[in-house]
Amino acid sequence: MSDSDREANRFSARAARYARVGANVGGVAARIAGARLFGGEGQHASNAAVLAQALGGLKGPIMKVAQLLATIPDLVPPEYASELQKLQSEAPPMGAAFVKRRMQAELGPAWQSRFGSFDLQPAAAASLGQVHRATTKDGAPLACKLQYPDMQSAVEADLKQLDLVFAVHRRMDPSIDTREISQEIGERVREELDYEREAKHADLYKLALSDVAEVRVPDVHRALSTKRLLSLSWLEGEKILSFTEADVEIRNRLAVAMFKAWWHPFSHAAIIHGDPHLGNYTVFSEGGEARGINLLDYGCIRIFHPKFVGGVVDLYRGLQGDDRARIVHAYETWGFKNLSNELIDILNIWARFIYGPLLDDRVRTVADGVKPGEYGRRQAFEVHKALKERGPVTVPREFVFMDRAAVGLGAVFLHLKAELNYHQLFEDEIARFSLDGLAATQADALRRAGLPVPT
Repeated sequence: MSDSDREANRFSARAARYARVGANVGGVAARIAGARLFGGEGQHASNAAVLAQALGGLKGPIMKVAQLLATIPDLVPPEYASELQKLQSEAPPMGAAFVKRRMQAELGPAWQSRFGSFDLQPAAAASLGQVHRATTKDGAPLACKLQYPDMQSAVEADLKQLDLVFAVHRRMDPSIDTREISQEIGERVREELDYEREAKHADLYKLALSDVAEVRVPDVHRALSTKRLLSLSWLEGEKILSFTEADVEIRNRLAVAMFKAWWHPFSHAAIIHGDPHLGNYTVFSEGGEARGINLLDYGCIRIFHPKFVGGVVDLYRGLQGDDRARIVHAYETWGFKNLSNELIDILNIWARFIYGPLLDDRVRTVADGVKPGEYGRRQAFEVHKALKERGPVTVPREFVFMDRAAVGLGAVFLHLKAELNYHQLFEDEIARFSLDGLAATQADALRRAGLPVPT
C-alpha cells in the first residue's frame, strides 16, 4: 500500500468516527437526563467513562470543545469533567507524504526551497493541526503549524453536536440559559481555523506584552504563512509542570509571569488568552535559571469592548468598598438583565470567589487546601444550586472565556503552589486604569495588528 493510500485510509477512518460520535454522545446524553430525572446520581461515574470512550477514539476538534466544557465549573457533573479532561487533544499525525502534499497546497511546488530545513515528522500534534520544526534560509528556528485537511467541515459537525448537548442541558436544567455560551464557543472555535487571524493575534500580544520581560511571544514569519499554515519563531522552553517541586522563589517567579501574561493584556488592551491549557506555555531560562514563560498559541483570543474591562474594575472596587450600587452597575454593564436582589446575591458568591485573592492584601496561595482540578467547583455548585431556586439567568457570552481563563489560571497557581500578594499584582495592573485610556491603547494595538476595533 502506498503512503497516499495509507493517508487516505487514515482520514477516512477519522471521518467514519465522526459519523459515529453523534449517536454515541446522544446516547450518553439520554442516560445523563435519565439519571438526573430519576435520581440515579450514582450512575454519573459509569456514564462519564462511556462518554470518554465515545469521544476518546475520535481525537479530532471535538476534543477542544469537550475539554472546554470540562473547564467551566458545574457545567457538567464533576465525574464528567474529570473524564473529559483526561481526553487527549491529539489527532492521528499526518505522514511525510501527506505533509508534503499539504505544504505544496499552501506554499506551492517549490515550498521546500523556501526553508533552510523542514522536519516532515511532527514535533507536536493538536486538535486542528500539527507542528513541525523547521528553519529559515538563514538558519533561524521555526515552529510551523499545519492544519489538517477538511477541518472546516469537521468543526461545523462538532458545533452541531455541541448545540445538541446544550439543548439537552437546557431541558434538564433550565436554571442557566446556555444559548449565549454555545454561540460564544462557536465563534471562537471557528476563529481558530483561520491562521491568518491567529498571526494577527500573535502580533497583538507582541504589542500588548512589549513591556513585560517575563513573557515571550514568538515572531510571525508571514512569507511562510497562509490561512492554514502558521510559521512562528521557535521558543525553547520546558514544561511548566517540571517546576512544581522547584524552589519557592522560582515557582513564585513563574506564577507572577503567568499572572502578567493574562491580566496585563486584559487591563491594557482588553484582550485575554482564552485557552489556559498547560501545553500553551513553556518556561524559558537564562543563566541556567527559570526566568519566565513562553506564550505559544494564539488561536483562542477574546477581544472585549473596553467597557467590559470597566465592569471588571467596577466589580472589584464595589466588592472592596461594599458598594452595592457599583456592583450592580458592573453586572448591568456586562449584560445581565432583570437582576433581582436575590440574583445579585447569588452572582456575588462567584464574584467573591474569583476576586477573593485580589481583595486580600497579603501573601497567600490562590486557594488554600484546594486541588488544581477542583478549583472553583464548590462555589460553582453553590451558585448553581441557588439559581435553581431563584433563577433562571442568562450568562453573557463574554463570561465563557473570562471564567475559563480565571479558573485555568488559578489551577496553574495551585500546581505551582505559588504564594503571592495577588492584591498588589492586580492593583499594579489597574493603577492607571481609565476607560478612555484603555479604548485609545486598544484601538492603537488592534489597528497595528490589522484587527477591527470593537464598536
